[in-house]
Amino acid sequence: MLNNTKPLILGVSGASGLIYAVRALKFLLEADYQIELVASKSSYMVWQSENNIRMPVQPLQQEQFWRQQAGVEEAGKLYCHPWGDVGANIASGSFRTLGMMIIPCSMGTVAKLANGLSSDLLERAADVQMKEGRKLVIVPRETPFSLIHLRNLTTLAEAGTRVVPAIPAWYHNPQTIEDLVDFVVARALDQLDIDCIPIQRWQGHR
Repeated sequence: MLNNTKPLILGVSGASGLIYAVRALKFLLEADYQIELVASKSSYMVWQSENNIRMPVQPLQQEQFWRQQAGVEEAGKLYCHPWGDVGANIASGSFRTLGMMIIPCSMGTVAKLANGLSSDLLERAADVQMKEGRKLVIVPRETPFSLIHLRNLTTLAEAGTRVVPAIPAWYHNPQTIEDLVDFVVARALDQLDIDCIPIQRWQGHR
């Protein structure tokens, strides 16, 4: 049984750090969420660069690919959309969702969203969330930020977007790379009121 009747849109841009998207998808599917996933054209190149893996273009094959990467074969529901399909369901405000998370989010994507430009399905879907007043969470993965980056991020924050930089904490005593990644993913999902990652949260001094 699905966790919620409304789907969550998961956008994957061409920023480095695809492990963030993989771990987010893993926990969301295991928690039986319905995910509408769209990966930008640049993300195909990043998969090749970071992992020496070719991501399939065909939606059903891509669904199998993402499930394999996340290690979740059957739980939840996953639908993958071609990056150029601007006629997809998630491109319309009449398609109701829980919101959208872009993880990782490139500075190119940030710039386009901040200036109302939609050249592919990922950007269009994010633009729809903003115009409909729904939750949009971005996880920028860049350092250092230039003044232009900061201004674009400020514009998005002023428009209601939640900005969760990929900056891990250390108070939970991380032992693995996954521990560091999962903390960031959990904090990003917190912005959508989704709690499905078993992380150690700050308890304060006792």
